[in-house]
Amino acid sequence: MLELREPKIVTELPGPKSKEMLKQRAENVPQGVSNIVPLYIKRGEGALFEDVDGNVFLDFAGGIGVLNIGYSHPEVVAAVKEQSDKFFHTSINVVLYEQYAKLAEKLNKLIPGDFKKKTMLVNSGAEAVENAIKIARKYTKRTEIITFTGAFHGRTLLTMTMTSKVKPYKWDFGPYAPGIRRMLFPYCYRCPHGLEKATCNLHCAKQFEAFFLEEVTPEDVAAIILEPIQGEGGFIIPPDEYIKALRKICDKHGILLIADEVQSSYCRTGRMFATEYWKELGVCPDIVATAKSIAGGLPISTVTGRAEVMDASHVGGIGGTYGGNPVAASAALKVIEIMERDYIAEKSLHIGKICMKRFEEMQEKYELVGDVRGRGAMVAIELVKDRGTKETAKEETNNIVQECWKNGLVVLSAGARGNVLRFLMPLVITDHQLNIGLDILENAIAKVSSDALAYNAT
Repeated sequence: MLELREPKIVTELPGPKSKEMLKQRAENVPQGVSNIVPLYIKRGEGALFEDVDGNVFLDFAGGIGVLNIGYSHPEVVAAVKEQSDKFFHTSINVVLYEQYAKLAEKLNKLIPGDFKKKTMLVNSGAEAVENAIKIARKYTKRTEIITFTGAFHGRTLLTMTMTSKVKPYKWDFGPYAPGIRRMLFPYCYRCPHGLEKATCNLHCAKQFEAFFLEEVTPEDVAAIILEPIQGEGGFIIPPDEYIKALRKICDKHGILLIADEVQSSYCRTGRMFATEYWKELGVCPDIVATAKSIAGGLPISTVTGRAEVMDASHVGGIGGTYGGNPVAASAALKVIEIMERDYIAEKSLHIGKICMKRFEEMQEKYELVGDVRGRGAMVAIELVKDRGTKETAKEETNNIVQECWKNGLVVLSAGARGNVLRFLMPLVITDHQLNIGLDILENAIAKVSSDALAYNAT
């Protein structure tokens, strides 16, 4: 257990032990495997971690959305130990074990949709998305997939192709997979059509008419896939009416609607699944892919869909050696139990309210803060040099990230333009810790804003 419940910096950063270990990394790990902060973790608890030099940090990155119930939750540790004493692994494709079907049953009940569902288990978000596409193509007997600008779906060949941002994810990794078509995402703060949300009359959804005439016929489209809230794209929430329009388009043309809930699921948005907000609109996806926080850090992901869709594959067509590993599945069952029992979704809403209030106050004080947005504890700040032109403040964003970790707070940037601060703090964070983190963040924004003003003045 950590002795401290708040951040504390006791050495220069990075500390001497981290510096020494960084030499080993440089010698042995490809440079393409990036990292945000040059620190080595020693242990973690809740929303904090201690590095090898004794510095303690608040983690507003949460393992990129994986640590919704915090570092090494003791009940999950116990569940992992209990299963490990029995067996680590036997492939579901050879010998059956109860955790696989048990977790599938739980997800079939939890994921929105008043219809019979089935679930398969794999290992990563990208693998879940890739299997969702395979299944959609198999069921519809169609080949084309529609994805969106700003999307992030993974780094395998297929999911990299579906991902929008070229650098760093796609640069020089082509040629890309065939059958992927891209639509403009309704990014209302930066409307790609130059319109205003209040008066646009849902112009973005109407673009499908031309798209189906000029780019691809709807009869060839197997699925439309999108994130309920774009993650790497900058925590962009599509308008409710747009989601309803997508469902109508899919129903009209026999196209499947796939929700990539890899980052937005497991209480992050104030619901167990972000698509629960869709259900309130009368919309349910045909397939949902989830991952990240399902098992508190162990690698497992899921594909849940309409039973007739999921059963479209022939025997042996889907699966994999490690898919639904029994240790990871045991952890996932315990994580979901904790989330339901401890009202973690409600905690997410509470965190989100505190964050948005502070963000709005910062927006009033600092011209650098152009937009604040989010749902539950999936919240973000978009930074701009000029609110009128919305010129992006990428350098300032990077400087704020650096300033934060030097003062004990780890945060992430995002967005196609690299000018969004996104926050994925563990949902077990205390109000005291949250406010300390927000203070560090505001101090960083104030400093960078002041530096920018001084530079412009010269």
